[in-house]
Amino acid sequence: MSTLERARCRLKAHPLALDAALAAGVLVCMVVGSFADSHGGNGVTWGVRTPDLLSLLLITIGGVALVFRRIAPKTVLAVTGTVSLVESVTGDPRAPVAMSAVVALYTVASTTDRTTTWRVGLLTMTVLTGAAMLAGPLPWYAQENLAIFAWTGIGATAGDAVRSRRAFVKAIRERAERAERTREEEARRRVAEERLRIARDLHDVVAHHIALVNVQAGVAAHVMDKRPDQAKEALAHVREASRSALNELRATVGLLRQTGDPEAPTEPAPGLSRLDDLAGTFRNAGLRVEVARADQGTTLPAAVDLAAYRIIQEALTNVRKHAGPAARAEVSVVRVGPNIEVTVLDDGSGGGGSGAAGGGSTAVGSPGDDPGEDGAPEAGGGHGLLGMRERVTALRGTLTTGPRYGGGFRVHAILPIKTATATGEPA
Repeated sequence: MSTLERARCRLKAHPLALDAALAAGVLVCMVVGSFADSHGGNGVTWGVRTPDLLSLLLITIGGVALVFRRIAPKTVLAVTGTVSLVESVTGDPRAPVAMSAVVALYTVASTTDRTTTWRVGLLTMTVLTGAAMLAGPLPWYAQENLAIFAWTGIGATAGDAVRSRRAFVKAIRERAERAERTREEEARRRVAEERLRIARDLHDVVAHHIALVNVQAGVAAHVMDKRPDQAKEALAHVREASRSALNELRATVGLLRQTGDPEAPTEPAPGLSRLDDLAGTFRNAGLRVEVARADQGTTLPAAVDLAAYRIIQEALTNVRKHAGPAARAEVSVVRVGPNIEVTVLDDGSGGGGSGAAGGGSTAVGSPGDDPGEDGAPEAGGGHGLLGMRERVTALRGTLTTGPRYGGGFRVHAILPIKTATATGEPA
């Protein structure tokens, strides 16, 4: 920081000291000006004269009043205007007392609104100039009378310009601060959305594959002694499910890598093209799954494709966990106009619960936990239905979940094919 900037900061920190220094400077200028005589015998010549005692008194009052110009600007203007008016009428030759009124008028104009500046400025110019022309010792057309009019006008104009500049700078600063806050809020919102999306993906991957691993491990433990071949097959399915889980976890967690980190994930996100493979993993776990599709030739946006896949994955995982080993599930994917409809049904015939969510009391679109057996929530609570609803809501779709008449559970999602992201519209 330079010396000038440090001095400016100190003066801003002590405004009264700044006003006192300004008042002292104006006082010195007025005193010096009172000793100068511009009326010589041969035209405009300069000489030295002795000012009147009244003029010196008026000069002193006007200079001292400027010390308080920032505290009470209008009062200071009234005092300096009065002493300037008295000097204009009585002084011969006049002392430059009007200089204090010009500084006070500038202060009023720089601290008030434009309407007040116009009113106060016109009043000050009219009163001082009119009194000097009509009641002063000089002719009305004298240059000193016109100088009073000019200098008071300059003071008011300069003060208004300074006030306008301060207001402009303040508006620019507030706009910049508001834009900065908006950017920070937008960044926090995007981080929260990305965190929620990654949490949904992690939940879907872990819940699906760990449920399959749990089932196959139980089968292997049950038949290990009597049917080792079937146990080996179950363990092979465990290995395959765990490998798939690790691959999807690596791809999902890879989103959290920094820009320069190596081995960025290149595997595409899963979609309905892998629906048969998904159904096959559940069939290997003992769940009877039937798949019906009527969406041939439909190209889905990546977000819709992933959401449809995850909804089916989560719904089948809930069927396997809550509907029992003898349950049967039906998956349908149908193109209906501008939407793609995904439906997962189960008959709830396994005795472990009444449906995919494990209870007949789940409300339509409920974001509650995934209940366990006998309709009770599992330990720790689940987020399956909540994750489905968040995915569908993000795409401006509709999700309906609830028990079926006669037993079982139904998950029905309607996803628009043309999303806000695909069309470029703001979400």
